[in-house]
Amino acid sequence: MHDYKLGSIVMMKKKHPCDNNEWEIIRLGADIKIKCLKCGRSIMLPRIDFNKKLKKVINY
Repeated sequence: MHDYKLGSIVMMKKKHPCDNNEWEIIRLGADIKIKCLKCGRSIMLPRIDFNKKLKKVINY
Protein backbone atom coordinates (compact mmCIF):
# COMPACT_ATOMS: atom_id res chain seq x y z
CA MET A 1 0.00 0.00 0.00
CA HIS A 2 1.29 3.44 -0.93
CA ASP A 3 1.42 6.21 1.65
CA TYR A 4 0.52 9.64 0.30
CA LYS A 5 -1.19 12.76 1.59
CA LEU A 6 -2.26 16.17 0.39
CA GLY A 7 0.74 17.93 -1.18
CA SER A 8 2.72 14.73 -1.82
CA ILE A 9 4.76 14.50 -5.03
CA VAL A 10 4.11 11.23 -6.87
CA MET A 11 5.45 9.52 -9.99
CA MET A 12 2.94 7.89 -12.30
CA LYS A 13 3.60 4.91 -14.60
CA LYS A 14 2.72 6.75 -17.82
CA LYS A 15 4.12 10.12 -18.83
CA HIS A 16 1.94 13.16 -19.44
CA PRO A 17 1.98 14.48 -23.04
CA CYS A 18 4.28 17.30 -21.84
CA ASP A 19 6.90 14.56 -21.17
CA ASN A 20 6.68 14.65 -17.36
CA ASN A 21 5.50 11.98 -14.93
CA GLU A 22 5.78 13.87 -11.61
CA TRP A 23 2.53 15.15 -10.11
CA GLU A 24 1.39 16.90 -6.93
CA ILE A 25 -1.71 15.69 -5.07
CA ILE A 26 -4.04 18.67 -4.65
CA ARG A 27 -7.27 16.92 -3.53
CA LEU A 28 -7.98 13.68 -1.67
CA GLY A 29 -11.28 11.86 -1.26
CA ALA A 30 -13.11 9.19 -3.23
CA ASP A 31 -11.48 10.89 -6.24
CA ILE A 32 -7.90 12.16 -6.27
CA LYS A 33 -6.94 15.33 -8.12
CA ILE A 34 -3.34 15.68 -9.26
CA LYS A 35 -1.49 18.55 -10.93
CA CYS A 36 1.38 18.17 -13.39
CA LEU A 37 4.52 19.84 -12.05
CA LYS A 38 5.77 20.82 -15.52
CA CYS A 39 2.76 22.28 -17.33
CA GLY A 40 0.29 22.85 -14.46
CA ARG A 41 -2.54 20.82 -15.99
CA SER A 42 -4.69 18.98 -13.44
CA ILE A 43 -6.72 15.78 -13.73
CA MET A 44 -9.06 13.92 -11.41
CA LEU A 45 -8.98 10.13 -11.07
CA PRO A 46 -11.01 7.69 -9.00
CA ARG A 47 -8.88 6.45 -6.08
CA ILE A 48 -8.87 2.87 -7.44
CA ASP A 49 -7.48 3.99 -10.82
CA PHE A 50 -4.97 6.32 -9.14
CA ASN A 51 -3.60 3.47 -7.03
CA LYS A 52 -3.21 1.27 -10.13
CA LYS A 53 -1.39 4.01 -12.09
CA LEU A 54 0.86 5.15 -9.23
CA LYS A 55 4.49 4.10 -9.59
CA LYS A 56 6.01 5.61 -6.42
CA VAL A 57 5.75 8.42 -3.91
CA ILE A 58 8.73 10.78 -4.28
CA ASN A 59 8.10 13.30 -1.51
CA TYR A 60 5.74 12.38 1.31
